[in-house]
Amino acid sequence: MAARTTVQKLRDRRRAAADRRFGARLLGAAAVAAITAVPFGLLLVLVEGRWQPLRRVDAGAARRLHEIALEHSAWTSTLRFLSDRVWDPVTLRTAVAALTLWLVYRRAWRLAAWSAVTAVAGGLIGLLVKAVVERARPALEDPVARAPGFSFPSGHAMTATTSFAILLLVLLPFVPRSWRALCWAAAVLSVVGVGFTRVALGVHWFSDVLGGWLLGLTVVTLTAWAFEAWRADAGKRHADVAEGLEPELTDERPEADPLDRAPAPTRAGDD
Repeated sequence: MAARTTVQKLRDRRRAAADRRFGARLLGAAAVAAITAVPFGLLLVLVEGRWQPLRRVDAGAARRLHEIALEHSAWTSTLRFLSDRVWDPVTLRTAVAALTLWLVYRRAWRLAAWSAVTAVAGGLIGLLVKAVVERARPALEDPVARAPGFSFPSGHAMTATTSFAILLLVLLPFVPRSWRALCWAAAVLSVVGVGFTRVALGVHWFSDVLGGWLLGLTVVTLTAWAFEAWRADAGKRHADVAEGLEPELTDERPEADPLDRAPAPTRAGDD
């Protein structure tokens, strides 16, 4: 009994230490993402202002897609519905919030923390870079859509990147292996589709969308690294990205100590 109590205390101590390191790494990853977002945004402003090839790409894409939008009203209405309803940041953030609450209900506390921090950090970093860069949105004759605020980076594109990454990396353990490639394809297609609608509707430059994708990917990568580091500290095996951040989520106790999962050894005479 004394030996078992000692082992349990060691497990609890190791778990508490892993949790402290996980929290520090999670917040540190969000801070690193924020620090790298500002110079990245400033660099993009310099590129947009002085590098003529990118300016020609931005202007050319905006002009051609705007002409198509003016000529095909039904197509434009579909893009508005996708951008303002299906892929709207409020819709995606609501889905992530519901997922986070479900993780709390499942007692997957650390994965819930990862989901929440990734979503919130992505939103705040996007607003920070917009405020620093202060890039104007495209000014087109006879616009088919309007959007408030500054242009770089695209909030829709960044939110789509972080939100679909969160949904995918959390829910993959519940998806059969034969269907996982399809899920990845659907997530990538949705993220690309969000960016396309914003440029096609004339409310963002192409480089705004590219910036949103890259910054969103940076946030997800950094916070996912923090979560994987916690798994290593807690004695869990390395999780391949193809199987989600926490493959044990399908278990009854997804974040239990690995030693607690092992069946207790039987002694001779127990039968």
